[in-house]
Amino acid sequence: MKNKVRIRSILLLGGLLLFIVYFYFQNNSLVTSEFSVHSDRLPKSFHGYTIVQLSDLHSKSFGEEQVRLVHKVESQQPDLIVFTGDLIDSKSDEEDMEHSLILMEELVQIAPVYYVTGNHEWRSGRFQLLEENLKDIGVHVIRNTISEIAVGKDVIHLIGIDDPVNKEEVNTDKAQAEVNIQRAIENVEKEASFRILLSHRPELFPLYKEYEFDVVFSGHAHGGQFRIPFFGGIIAPNQGLLPFYTSGSYHHENTTMIVNRGLGNSIIPIRIFNRPEVMVVKLLAKENGR
Repeated sequence: MKNKVRIRSILLLGGLLLFIVYFYFQNNSLVTSEFSVHSDRLPKSFHGYTIVQLSDLHSKSFGEEQVRLVHKVESQQPDLIVFTGDLIDSKSDEEDMEHSLILMEELVQIAPVYYVTGNHEWRSGRFQLLEENLKDIGVHVIRNTISEIAVGKDVIHLIGIDDPVNKEEVNTDKAQAEVNIQRAIENVEKEASFRILLSHRPELFPLYKEYEFDVVFSGHAHGGQFRIPFFGGIIAPNQGLLPFYTSGSYHHENTTMIVNRGLGNSIIPIRIFNRPEVMVVKLLAKENGR
C-alpha cells in the first residue's frame, strides 16, 4: 500500500514538473516566423528589403540585457525594425519599464527602429516618460505621422498611428483610428508610393483595406493566447472568443496585414501552443520574380 502511494506521488510530482517545464517553454522560447510580401508597387531598390516586427513585450525579459531576443533579431540582418505597441504593460513600474528600454537600446544598434503605441502604454499613465526615453535612445516614435524610408533614390512611406484608446474625441475605436490615419496621410496621395501602416489593432483590418495600404503590421491579439493546432486562437482583446485576426498574414486585393503573436503576456499570464514570436517580413518586387 505504501509503495502504491509512493508511486502515485512520484507520478503526480513528475507530471507537475512536466507541466511547469512545458509552460515555461511556451512562454519563454522564441520562435521566428517568416513571410514574403510581393508587390508591383514596390520600388526595385527595395527588392529583398527585410523588416523585423516585434510586438506586445509587456515589459518581459528574455535573458540578461534581453540577450536572447536581441540575438534572434540580429541574426535576421534586418534593414528595419518595427514595434507595434504594448512595449510596456499597464501595470509596469520603473523597473519593468527598464526591461523595455534596454531592448530598444540594443535594437537601435542593429537597424532603424520605428514604434507605435498600444493600449497599455496609455493605460499605464507613463507614456510621456516612455516617449521621452525612447526618443533619447534614438527610436522613431511615430504618432499619426508619416516617415520616408529611402534606399538610394527610391522612397517608400511608413505611416504610424496611435492606439485609439488614447481618444482625443468621443469616438469609437474605429472612428478614432480613421481620424488618426487621415491626419497621418493628409499630404500624401495613396498612389504616390508603396505604403506601410503600423497600427496596434488587427481587428480594424476592414478600415485599413479602405485606405489601400500595401502592408499593415499589427499585434494586440496575443495570437489568441491559447492556440489549438490547425484551428487557431481562443480569445483576443476586442475580438472576444474565437477571434479571426490573431496570427500570420491576411489579404484583401493589394493589402496584406501581418499580425504578430507578441512576446509577453498581460491579464492572462500563460500561453499554450503559442510561443513568443519574432516576425520577419521580406519585401519583393513582383517584376523581379518570386
